[in-house]
Amino acid sequence: MNSLFFSLPTWAVALILLAVVGAATAAGYAFGYYLRERDTKVREPFGVLQGALLGVVGLILAFGLSLAVGRYEGRRAATVTEANAIGTTYLRAQLIAEPARTRSLALLREYTDRAIAISLEVPNSPAMRRTTAKQGALQRRLWRLAGQAIAAAPLASAERLYVDSLNTTIDSQSARLSALDNRVPGPVLVLKVVGAAAALGLLALHISVLGRGLVAMIAAAVLVTLLLLVTFDLDRPTRGLITVPSTPLVSVRASMTPPPASPARSTSLKEGARR
Repeated sequence: MNSLFFSLPTWAVALILLAVVGAATAAGYAFGYYLRERDTKVREPFGVLQGALLGVVGLILAFGLSLAVGRYEGRRAATVTEANAIGTTYLRAQLIAEPARTRSLALLREYTDRAIAISLEVPNSPAMRRTTAKQGALQRRLWRLAGQAIAAAPLASAERLYVDSLNTTIDSQSARLSALDNRVPGPVLVLKVVGAAAALGLLALHISVLGRGLVAMIAAAVLVTLLLLVTFDLDRPTRGLITVPSTPLVSVRASMTPPPASPARSTSLKEGARR
């Protein structure tokens, strides 16, 4: 069920949840009406059962929502971490010697564009796999240029700092991809949906047996459906109403538009670094 809900568009998820919850509520109300017409002794047992089940479902909904919120915050933090790593790498790339400097700066701009594109793609989709494959190719080219810069100036500190930040950038990209694919476990989602449907069905049955509270029953069904939808929406980082913002990456990319703040190192500086 987790993979199914994750692959569907948000409106389809909302319709499915509404259909499941609505069907359970309607079935419970219809069965309660049937019992009310035939036996008045079932009111108290169903009321106790319904109250206990609602409490348990409330805990399940809260637990699932906390899992989804935690994963959402982790994805946001991973995006900020990657943006900071890319920004630091771009600044340090301005300090290494030519020709690695100009080539690396151009590759880092393209790399950031790919990182922003990931924010709009579904995790594990063919489009995201193509984007991450291109990022991997850019990482290898950047690392090759970094190795050439180190070989040209083995004692220079700028090249060593650049290599360290580039390594951090590569690691942060892997961490971000893992965070985007870290979803709420499927059994938890199944338990939330089934438990909520069962609890609302019993609530509708109890209200129907009592013969009053129709508005309260509908309000409870809508509220539970919204809570379920928010949980599923938080678990879909690049789609829906609640997405992981790419603002940190966009800001870093905007800072790369002007000419580099640090000028290219002169030949005399390169020779001094070698000595």
